[in-house]
Amino acid sequence: MPDLQDGETVEIKGSARAPYVLKNTGGVYSCTCPAWRNQSIGIERRTCKHLRKYRGEQAEQDRIGGPLPEKSTKPAGKADAPPLLLAHSWENEADLDGWWMSEKLDGVRAYWDGQQFLSRLGNKLHAPDWFVAGLPSDPLDGELWLARKSFQRTVSIVRRQDQSDHWKEITFVTFDAPAVTGGFEARLEFLQATFADRQPEYARVLQQDRCRGLEHLQEELARIESLGGEGLMLREPGSVYEAGRSTTLLKVKSFHDAEARVVDHVKGKGRHKGRMGALAVKLPDGTSFSVGTGFSDAQRESPPPIGSVITFRYQELTDGGVPRFPSFIRGHQEAPGGNESSTQTAASKTSAARKSAAKVTDSASTRYFEYVGGNSSKFWEISIAGCDVTVRYGRIGADGQSSTKAFGDEEKALQHAEKLIASKTDKGYQETTAT
Repeated sequence: MPDLQDGETVEIKGSARAPYVLKNTGGVYSCTCPAWRNQSIGIERRTCKHLRKYRGEQAEQDRIGGPLPEKSTKPAGKADAPPLLLAHSWENEADLDGWWMSEKLDGVRAYWDGQQFLSRLGNKLHAPDWFVAGLPSDPLDGELWLARKSFQRTVSIVRRQDQSDHWKEITFVTFDAPAVTGGFEARLEFLQATFADRQPEYARVLQQDRCRGLEHLQEELARIESLGGEGLMLREPGSVYEAGRSTTLLKVKSFHDAEARVVDHVKGKGRHKGRMGALAVKLPDGTSFSVGTGFSDAQRESPPPIGSVITFRYQELTDGGVPRFPSFIRGHQEAPGGNESSTQTAASKTSAARKSAAKVTDSASTRYFEYVGGNSSKFWEISIAGCDVTVRYGRIGADGQSSTKAFGDEEKALQHAEKLIASKTDKGYQETTAT
């Protein structure tokens, strides 16, 4: 078997789009894969399937001085957590044509280990025996699901420990078989054959369809969201099941923006001790909640003043009308105690957005934006021609891909452009000149 000299590196193809890098640093072997990074043991005793494949099982066992760790792929600090495949958010940079597409269920993630359900953190979910009847002894990854817009009800049922009849409202919707070798198609075929044979009463296989391009993706996302669904999940064809976050699994969903007035500053804890930890805010209808994410360090040091208005993004409303997963976007320069009504503010913002989007239709018919940060280097371009809105996007330096959407009149096309431009600038895209 090959080996690495001190200081030497080698790339090895894994399940991710980019290869993983193996390295030997003074006898400490490392890998850039999530399975190696997410172990809670010393780095000198970590191993993974890529190191074992490259160096050999015996060489790795001799190196760490004992049996190979049984739980080497489980997240750090969570010794009993199941080795789940986790998704990245889709940021328009990947062409999803041909990927497997399914609804993103708003339920409780559950790992069937062949005998019991485990939560994402490794806690046992006390399902009744009659509920699990018919499930195979093979591990299954899925979601305990009730219905769309029923997340709170689902949680209240599956976290009970009395194995009550309330479980009859729940269905285990499985979408993967972690222990089955091969690509996603092989695992999907296993699920379909197994469930057709066993026919468990309270479980089913999640429907998967091939994505036929960006327009199909947008249409399906709009359809699911119109029914109250959360969004979509996309899986790369031929991808294997690996523990940790992977670019072979992407989540696609829309978020909503809204405004709220700051009523208090909540003191921070831990790394935010001594500065703002969250904003206590209130909606125009009186609903109160906290916004604790989306802030830079500078914004936590000097937060939006009490009485000012902020814009935040959220996923959906709970049954009580409270925004789920609110995240700060920006503050507004409005003096505390100002008498400007919410309606006037909204009208002013709409007017400004219209003027911004209207730039697309003047002599400079195309507007170009770029986002550079971390490992991302992307561009986004928009133009309007009558009732047609065309966007082009991709990595900077590449031609990218484009799509055109037709509307019934120019007014609707302009409104659509407004939303797209606002969404991109909210995400940090900066307008510039195309290169």
